[in-house]
Amino acid sequence: MTASAPSDDASLVARCRQGDAAAWQTLVKRYQRLVYAIVSRVGLDEHMAADVFQTVFSRLIEHMPRLSQPERLQAWIVTTAKREALRARELARRTVSMTRHDDDGGTDGDAIEDTLADETPLAEQMLSDLQQLDRLRNGLDLLDERCRELLMLVFRDEDERLPYDEVAKILGIPQGSIGPTRGRCLDKLRKLVGSE
Repeated sequence: MTASAPSDDASLVARCRQGDAAAWQTLVKRYQRLVYAIVSRVGLDEHMAADVFQTVFSRLIEHMPRLSQPERLQAWIVTTAKREALRARELARRTVSMTRHDDDGGTDGDAIEDTLADETPLAEQMLSDLQQLDRLRNGLDLLDERCRELLMLVFRDEDERLPYDEVAKILGIPQGSIGPTRGRCLDKLRKLVGSE
């Protein structure tokens, strides 16, 4: 992925319309994590998530010639992924899955309810958070290796966080330079994420 790629959905769409397979692969790679994140928030299992993923990108192929605002591709993908995920969840509600409990002749309705996805609606804030996370991941992918490694080490989950002296050893830099380097790397990341 090149440094200009995240802000260039319109040219990717144009290339896809001309039959450029590499552009299509780039587009799918760019948005696959976002689609799976949206689908998983709805509560679908991995098989249903894969079905929704296929449906979203199949619909994109169908609609590609008619996309009037290709620069808003991400919004189109988010809307379509949400709609298809909710449709799949609704279909799952209507489908009765057999469980081991059912095979044993059990009649407890709770067994079926346990197999259904969470019915909590997908909040717009969750979608916004997922989009921001996707932009952040894309930005990290575009950073130089040194900055990416430093940020990944410094901003680990709290239970996995390393002290600065260990980070310095891993990166082979003086401990006192971690803070300033981290600041410069975060500035680069902000610019990359802000440019999307």
